[in-house]
Amino acid sequence: MATFDLTDVLAISLFLFAWAFYNWLTTASPWSRQGLSAAMNAQRRRWMQVALGRDLRMIDTAIMAGLQQGTGFFASSCIFAIGGCFALLGSSERIAEIAADLPFYGRLDRGLVEAKLLGLVVIFAYAFFKFGWAYRLFNYCTILIGAIPMRADAEREPERAKRAVMAAATMNQLAAKHFNAGLRGIFFGIAYLGWFLGPYVLVVTTLLVMVILAHRQFFSAARYAVSEPFEEMESR
Repeated sequence: MATFDLTDVLAISLFLFAWAFYNWLTTASPWSRQGLSAAMNAQRRRWMQVALGRDLRMIDTAIMAGLQQGTGFFASSCIFAIGGCFALLGSSERIAEIAADLPFYGRLDRGLVEAKLLGLVVIFAYAFFKFGWAYRLFNYCTILIGAIPMRADAEREPERAKRAVMAAATMNQLAAKHFNAGLRGIFFGIAYLGWFLGPYVLVVTTLLVMVILAHRQFFSAARYAVSEPFEEMESR
């Protein structure tokens, strides 16, 4: 039976809090509108508006195919990761012996290793469901793009065309939201691996991953490249 001491409980609590806090920071906080995800959502709306002016939308369907392919890749990767974790359950005693020889953390029994592996399974299962739902939403978005009226029809019925564009853009943004949540699950799963070396290592890896993700979301070159031209265009 797994035995957790106070440092384990505090470390995993910090890990879960950091994950939840980062989700809130990038999706619901007042600062979320300044991030890369918000800037890309604006570009997704712009993309659907541009698609309205095209009668032939092979470019849009090709983009959607690429998005679905990437989402399917990550979903498949999560399945392989889950299978790998279950395979490692049979070697939990050996893992405990190896970890016990490391200077980071001396106490690690078989039950504790199995509990940590099952926790990793839960993380990758969460990511898989996020990617699976995102894949389906991207498929729905493809259908909604097909429902956008042709340019001549849009000129006759602008309100109907506007609703169709907004529906496609909203579905695309929802798919991206769940895709990003799945990616965060994988990134924090990498941080979770630090727990196998001890609770203090988990704290360090959690904070390190959180800092890296926050930098990419709010201060990276990608964020400035996407948001600044759009902000200038919106201010005109």
